[in-house]
Amino acid sequence: MKHLIAIILFACISFTPADKVSMRFKTPAGYQQVAVAPGSFGAYLQNLPLLPAGTHTKTFTGDVARTDPYTAAVIDMSIGSQDLQQCADAVMRLRAEYLFQRQDYRAIRFDFTSGFKCDFEHYANGYRYSNNRWVPKAKKDYSYASFMRYMTLVFSYAGTLSLEKELKPVANADELKAGDVFIHGGSPGHCFIILDVAENTAHKKVFLLAQSFMPAQNIQVLQNDSPWFTLGQTANIPYGELVDKKYLRRF
Repeated sequence: MKHLIAIILFACISFTPADKVSMRFKTPAGYQQVAVAPGSFGAYLQNLPLLPAGTHTKTFTGDVARTDPYTAAVIDMSIGSQDLQQCADAVMRLRAEYLFQRQDYRAIRFDFTSGFKCDFEHYANGYRYSNNRWVPKAKKDYSYASFMRYMTLVFSYAGTLSLEKELKPVANADELKAGDVFIHGGSPGHCFIILDVAENTAHKKVFLLAQSFMPAQNIQVLQNDSPWFTLGQTANIPYGELVDKKYLRRF
């Protein structure tokens, strides 16, 4: 009986709504959360699970990341054991995880910096990347383990340069929404993804940002004095100059 009670209590603690992005981060006074369509990428991001409050952002080696002072929260998602899941990789990971959960396998595709179009369906059907082409080598496998091997491949050959080309510019920055990305391709380049958006009666918007970094680290929700950022104000975080409408893109 004691074991059963303990399991129930653990389950209640583990799945409390406060462990989700939209529940932990209350909108500022005078602002309301911008509604997103059920099942949308924005809804997925709003409901990302978080590690306990106070968790440090760590690198793939387990060290506290140099970006840790800017941590508002840490997303409960694996990093991997290699220095691969960096800034653009984290954005692609979130997008791909959303599509994988929906079993929209055909939509999981990313371009390599070389221009090669790497899609999950080819990989899951046993093809492997070799010299900028697909080669049949393995058995069909649509499992999550196969998906993560595919993502490791993407992380190895894609980056901010390729992702920026794939994303579409947002014509009207006043219409920014959860799932949009601030990105500037380069070496190193950088990007942030918008997790949630709130708006006041004057239609001014504020938003939550998340990122990974170099070396590969946890995907962290960012903060300066506040976790809520806005266009038109300098974001006092590394690469904060990218939080600007000219860098805003969308899947």
